[in-house]
Parts: sequence; structure tokens; C-alpha cells
Amino acid sequence: MNSKQRVRAALTRSQIPDRVPLQFDLCASHLEAFAAKHGVPVDYSDAYYEDLKYRISANDLRTSMGSDCAVVGAGLASGFRLDPDPDGCITNEFGMRMRQGALYMEVVEPPLADCQTARDLASFRMPDPHDPARYEEAKSDIARFGRDYFIIGDCELTMFEMSWQLVGMQKYMEDLAMRASYVEPLLAMAHDWSLGVAQELAQLAIDAIWFGDDFGSQTGLLMSPRMWRRVFKPLYAEIFGAVKSANPDILIIMHSDGAVSQLLPDLIEIGLDVFNPVQPNVPGHDPQALKDQFGDRLSFFGAIDQQNLLPNGTPDEIAADVRDKIKILGRNGGYMAAPAHIIQADTPAKNVTAFVDAVKQYGVYA
Repeated sequence: MNSKQRVRAALTRSQIPDRVPLQFDLCASHLEAFAAKHGVPVDYSDAYYEDLKYRISANDLRTSMGSDCAVVGAGLASGFRLDPDPDGCITNEFGMRMRQGALYMEVVEPPLADCQTARDLASFRMPDPHDPARYEEAKSDIARFGRDYFIIGDCELTMFEMSWQLVGMQKYMEDLAMRASYVEPLLAMAHDWSLGVAQELAQLAIDAIWFGDDFGSQTGLLMSPRMWRRVFKPLYAEIFGAVKSANPDILIIMHSDGAVSQLLPDLIEIGLDVFNPVQPNVPGHDPQALKDQFGDRLSFFGAIDQQNLLPNGTPDEIAADVRDKIKILGRNGGYMAAPAHIIQADTPAKNVTAFVDAVKQYGVYA
């Protein structure tokens, strides 16, 4: 099998692949270090949100290291630049002023922090998701990798995260609960943006679309299941349906950090194919329980701990965890091994290598 065949076989559960497929993302410092080690320059792709940049960049490098996937997404609008200001911050197309934190870029000034009513949105305009310039690098990478590698189109900050990062999290959560008048029209704007990106990606030769909204914390959901079903489920159903209408063969991947297993039956009902990142060590995410309950209807992508294990574990501990996750989640297919998020600078390079090597060693089906 080549990588494209391997990933599709695993994630559709249509047949047992030759081995468990592999995907991973690396922060800037790891990209530079491994680029020097492997002699493969980093091809950075600017994106509309900073985390997305590190998912869609360096496909040459990551595939040379063993990834079975190439990830593409929406870049910047024609003529837009992300130039740092004198304080080292950038302001993206949505007006979010962002600064580099200890690990991730963080929004330090949300553009709608003072929004109170629907009328306050009158002067706010979302960027155009249909700008052809956004997809030039995606088309280039699909042309280079699409024959042999599984192509994932990434749609970050789908609706919930887009909304609260525009407003500020505490304010947004309070206003969501109180049904402030701006919440619904702002969600409609975020929905239209995400739907537009998804439609554009679905028209390209991709194999899956990877949506992202973090609805969980380390201990449970950030909102009640009832609220999620009332507010977000219908919007996701529409977007999933639009993607499947455009191309029934595209797989739907949903990324939601935290303890979100309560939402999985609903997501499956509206068309989810693959759950990511299967964050370990949170309530409801026991690998065996997830596989037993959902393994006939859902595939899993992730499950390797990048909060503690990859930064602090030994190569032997990493290998043991990878072996155990593959044994459980990879039984009869249905699993792609990956860290639960972008591997950050707190992880030693030797542990990155240990993870990749372990998947290759323990992922072979007898």
C-alpha cells in the first residue's frame, strides 16, 4: 500500500491496512531542527490563523520523516500581510491582535471585545473565504503529494473558537449562556466563513476535511450537552452535509480537545467519520471504552499524549504507550497514530523520533 491507500483503508475501516498510518505536526523550532537533520528545507505556508500555519507547512519534510498525510488549507487573502508591529504582535485578517506565548500564539486583543448587541456587529466584516489566492499553495501541494499521500484539508477555528476568539472567552461564554443578541449573528458569520472554506477545499482533490473546535476542558465539556445540541449541532450538520454533497468520498474529521466523549453520538449522527485528537488522560477517553462503544461507527486519529508523555517521557515509555494505543485503537483498523496536538518545543527531538519509530515498529499488522 502507498500512504494514500493505507490511510483510507484504516479510516474507512474498509480493510486492514499493512500498518497503522502516521501523522504529526511540528512547531517552528522542530521544523528547523529536523529540516537541517534531513536536508529538507521547510516550505512555510502562511495561513489565516497561526496554528493552521504549522499544520499546512513542511509537507515535504513531514512526509520524508514518515507521515502518511499531507495537510493543506486556506492561506491569506490576496495582498494581505502578517507584519509584526513594534511590540512583536501580529494582527490577522479577522482583526485579532496576537502575541507569541510560551508555546502557542495567543489573542491578546479580540476585535469584538466591546460587542454587546447585534447592532454592534454592523461594521464588522469577515474576510472572504472564496478568495482564490488562499488556495494556490493548497493546489500546489495537492499536485505534488496527491497521488501517493492522503490529503487532509484543514478548516481551523470552525465556529465556537472563531466566535470566542473574536470576543474574548469569558465574555463570550457568559453571553452565550445569556443569549445576548449578537451571539446568533456572530455565529452565522463564523458558520458562513467555515462553510466557504470547506466548500473551496472540497472542490479540490482532497481526501478528508479536518474541522476544529475545542468544546472540552481537562475535566469535561465547556458547556452542557443540551446547549451544544441547541446551538452548534445544527450548524455542524449543515457544514458536514455540504461537504458530503460536494464529494461523498471525503471523510469528515473533527478535532475537539478535552473531555468530549458525550458529543460523539451526536457527531456520528450528523456524519462524523473520524474523531481527533482523542486526548488521553481525560474523563471518558479510555481507549478501550471508546473502541468498544464507537469502533464500528467511528475511526480514531491521535491519542498520543503531547502534554506530559512526549515532553517528559523516556523513549521507552513513549514506545510502550504507542504500542498500547495501537493494540487497542488499531484493532481491525480504524486508527491513525498521532500526537494529540502540534508537537511543541518542550518535547525533546529524541522523543519526536522515538514516537515516529515506535509507530513504524509496532503498527505493522501481522
